[in-house]
Amino acid sequence: MPQDIFSQSAILSAWLAERALPLWREKGVDATGGGFAETIDMAGEPTRANRRARVQPRQVYCFAEAGRRGWAGDWKSAAEGGLAYFDRVYLQPTGFYGALADADGNLIDAAFDLYNQAFALLAFAYLAEVFPERRPEMIERSNGLRQRIEAHCKHPLIGFEEDDPSRLPLCSNPHMHLFEACLASEEVVGFDRVAWFNLADEIAHLAMDHFIDGGTGALREFFDHDWAPFPGDKGRIVEPGHLFEWAWLLLRWAERRGNAEAIVKARRLFAIGEAHGICPTRNVAVMTLFDDFSVADPIARLWPQTEWLKASVRFAALTEGAERERYLASAARAASALNLFLETPVAGLWRDKQKPDGSFVDEPVPASSFYHILCAIYETQDCLGRL
Repeated sequence: MPQDIFSQSAILSAWLAERALPLWREKGVDATGGGFAETIDMAGEPTRANRRARVQPRQVYCFAEAGRRGWAGDWKSAAEGGLAYFDRVYLQPTGFYGALADADGNLIDAAFDLYNQAFALLAFAYLAEVFPERRPEMIERSNGLRQRIEAHCKHPLIGFEEDDPSRLPLCSNPHMHLFEACLASEEVVGFDRVAWFNLADEIAHLAMDHFIDGGTGALREFFDHDWAPFPGDKGRIVEPGHLFEWAWLLLRWAERRGNAEAIVKARRLFAIGEAHGICPTRNVAVMTLFDDFSVADPIARLWPQTEWLKASVRFAALTEGAERERYLASAARAASALNLFLETPVAGLWRDKQKPDGSFVDEPVPASSFYHILCAIYETQDCLGRL
């Protein structure tokens, strides 16, 4: 009989505190050049892969949140050092962060990506919580970056462009992470709550009115300039991991705002992801569907399993009786799927991609997944604690 989600949560929490966080603190932090390694190989050693900007604030978030929750390791120097490196290497005269650097800290690609700015905002919010002495600085940085984004690439109707000048397709994914940063920022004492509150509301309505298809209830990834689905197969793309992730975010927003429509939309997103996005033979969430819910890419990556887990435990916390039991059972399935990816020769690492035959791609471990894993484990603790 499969383990229940309560037992699995305890196992995952121990793995995080005793294995993953110590390993990524020791090997994932570049003690010489600063910042965080992009990948660690399966022997547990950092590689010299180029470093995407998004990884740096994501790792800052991980160590800040671990510290906030009482992890006893040296999270402070990792979090503060990570931000200092992020600023030194990626911050441009425009006030935006570039996209890619090499392992020696030389910027290779200075391009603007809304996705990367969203993670900078998320890091500012969490750093303000764990370093009270730096809160005034984080308030100023948070407000400044938000205002620069709004001045640079605000869409004339709603939401944001990809850049200035505009380029297509427009994407839902950067908005999702900006939404996450809004929800974190509006809760931080001293941050501009009204501005973050209003932006969160705008993105929630953009998702409900434009990203989510009015007929099927699925959420698309790519759009034309009027927020209609992008022409061709690209506009038909639906990602199960993002169905779960948006469901989780909309539930959080709906609970704060008392918005019933968002709960209905989130239920449908979750139902589509669970019914069509889980491979029936491997019991893992696959990467991509088309808008008719046929499978477009059967590869299973680690991160959609974490989003399945986050959404199901959040639903369990907000429901009762048989419905709650159903969501708890789904959470147990998601945790089992996640555990498949955590079975590695060196404990504290993970696999990123599972092939359709059930085998895993042999490759270094991406640091970018840590943000997904850590958030899912802590969200599971929190939601089970509410039951």
